[in-house]
Amino acid sequence: MGRFYTNYDWGQNGKKPELKKESLVRIYRYFLPYWKFLIWVVTCILVAAGLALLQPLFIKWIVDTAIPDGDLWLLNLLAVSMVTAAILQGLVGVMQTYLNTRIGQGVMFDIRNQMYGHLHRMSIRFFTSTKTGDIMSRVNNDVNGLQQVVTDTIAQSLNNVLISVTTLITMFLLDWRLALVSILLLPLFILPTRKVGKLNYDAKKQTQVRMSELSSLMQETLSVSGALLVKSFVRQDDEVRKFAGINRELMRLQIRQSMIGRWFFMFVGIISTAGPAIIYWYGGHLVIDENITLGTVIAFTAFLNRLYGPVAALANIQVNILGSVALFERLFEYLDLPLEIEEKPNARKLQDVQGRIDFQHVTFRYQAERDVVRDLSFTIEPGQVVALVGPSGSGKTTVSNLIPRLYDPTEGRVLLDGQDLRDLELKSIGEQIGMVTQETFLFHASIRDNLRYGKPDASDEEVIAAAKAAHIHELIQSLPEGYDTVVGERGHKLSGGEKQRMAIARVLLKGPKILILDEATSALDSHSEHGIQMALDELMSQRSRTSLVIAHRLSTILAADQILVLEEGRLVEAGYHEELLAQNGLYASLYRQQFEGDGDLALDGKRRAVRIGVKQGEFE
Repeated sequence: MGRFYTNYDWGQNGKKPELKKESLVRIYRYFLPYWKFLIWVVTCILVAAGLALLQPLFIKWIVDTAIPDGDLWLLNLLAVSMVTAAILQGLVGVMQTYLNTRIGQGVMFDIRNQMYGHLHRMSIRFFTSTKTGDIMSRVNNDVNGLQQVVTDTIAQSLNNVLISVTTLITMFLLDWRLALVSILLLPLFILPTRKVGKLNYDAKKQTQVRMSELSSLMQETLSVSGALLVKSFVRQDDEVRKFAGINRELMRLQIRQSMIGRWFFMFVGIISTAGPAIIYWYGGHLVIDENITLGTVIAFTAFLNRLYGPVAALANIQVNILGSVALFERLFEYLDLPLEIEEKPNARKLQDVQGRIDFQHVTFRYQAERDVVRDLSFTIEPGQVVALVGPSGSGKTTVSNLIPRLYDPTEGRVLLDGQDLRDLELKSIGEQIGMVTQETFLFHASIRDNLRYGKPDASDEEVIAAAKAAHIHELIQSLPEGYDTVVGERGHKLSGGEKQRMAIARVLLKGPKILILDEATSALDSHSEHGIQMALDELMSQRSRTSLVIAHRLSTILAADQILVLEEGRLVEAGYHEELLAQNGLYASLYRQQFEGDGDLALDGKRRAVRIGVKQGEFE
């Protein structure tokens, strides 16, 4: 499948994205729900264009008729009409701006929702292959850029076409000779404008790439975990230099973009002065020869100023459209990412769960890498506590991720109560499985809200009961704000053991039929581990719950009904504790490495076996 994320070509190698019919049709569909607003936008543009045409004509009538004839009533009427037309044009412009913004914000709302929903449907593989900053940049920066697409590309293009056409028609009706002279001047304005537009296009797109890089760097280094890592390795100066390097390039691009615009406006100013000067020169000769009126010449210069801007913008319409399409293409790039874990249209809802788990000749690999799990087959009976052990890299976590269908097997099947997970509704699978992992994630919210995440409608009594079962209630009560205490980003206001007990309480509150504990105590000291082990015992003590325990510390799984031993993705041993010790294989080797000479720890495991009621043979 390759990398999930690739940088879209934004003009860094001199190429522009192609204008494809499929892309235009797809973009059109996003605007289709707002067709009523679009009709009103067109109406506003037509009205504004008509009102704008009246202003030069009012000037002509004042100069040619009202003043020479001494008609004060007509002069007053025309002056009031000019002001009235300007007011109406301003009001129509305000309405058009609102409609453009409403359409743009609506499209942004729809795409942002679609993007966020699609990303949540992506597999874990996507998030391990993509920088968080890149994802944030797509959802925020690129989606926000769509507002400019609506106002500058769609509405303005239509507006410019109408203004250009109506202005040219009016100019020819006034005097065809001056109209031809005006048209001959347009190439002097259009050709340089196209060049400036292309330069500005390249600068804008490169700026977008640098902004994405800057966003990614800040996301990584300014998060709590990133900041701790930077400080612990004393790399602040290096990160500041790296940031300054990207920021300097961004500054250079933005200065370049600003200067491109400044040169453009200087050129526009020159042409805007030269064009009317030529019209005044040629028109002046016609006035002297009495072939034209002075008001017509003055009106022509006003029309000429109205013509330059729209025609220049239309000269860049291809560049603008390509830029807009490129922006959409960046978003489509994410929206088109294939869903690795898809739900079948006729997927069945998981009901009356017993908790039996079967792995049938399961093989799994990450993309084109070696097999992480190889031809793995085993069965976990309902209500059993099964331990999964083995050296680092033996595939234990991968096995645990296959059960809630975070991944699908490359080969073989994973069954839940005899049903292939791929035939079941994803939501119904997730509702029946609870996971406690080594790295506990807590939201920057209150303890109460974090605990309720697995069961939003839980009562306060249920929350407290879960906290007591996880041996965390007394700690919470000792805090100044109790259950309303905000835990900080990723729960950094709590210790590692406290966060783990929070995670256990959260799972207890959810009440799943299947429990997965993935190295939940491997990073803790003995004191913290003892407290968490008491909470885990409470969690696993319900015999109706199937539990899969993964641990480097074998003290957490001595009381398991069955122990599965993995090595390089293969099941090499299976049995209970004493049986595996007697085989003197890999499990016995791992056990001796940890517990040889540590009788108290082994004894603690035996006591725990009795406490949770696991029926095994006598401990030696």
